[in-house]
Amino acid sequence: MSGGLDWPGLMRMGLGPARLGGLGLTPAEFWALTPAELALMLGVEARGAAMTRDRLAELVVRYPDRPAG
Repeated sequence: MSGGLDWPGLMRMGLGPARLGGLGLTPAEFWALTPAELALMLGVEARGAAMTRDRLAELVVRYPDRPAG
């Protein structure tokens, strides 16, 4: 799949039984995971840079909790 997440594949890996290579999670456990947690559980290397103070400050400016003005 190009240009997006392979949700069917991710769901098979997360919800599928361990005997078939899945994680055997319940639906509630699967949907409660963050993408980073799921990637870690699947052994996938995270893409992108680590979160730094500078990166966090940049995101706070870009996506404030309250609208500017």
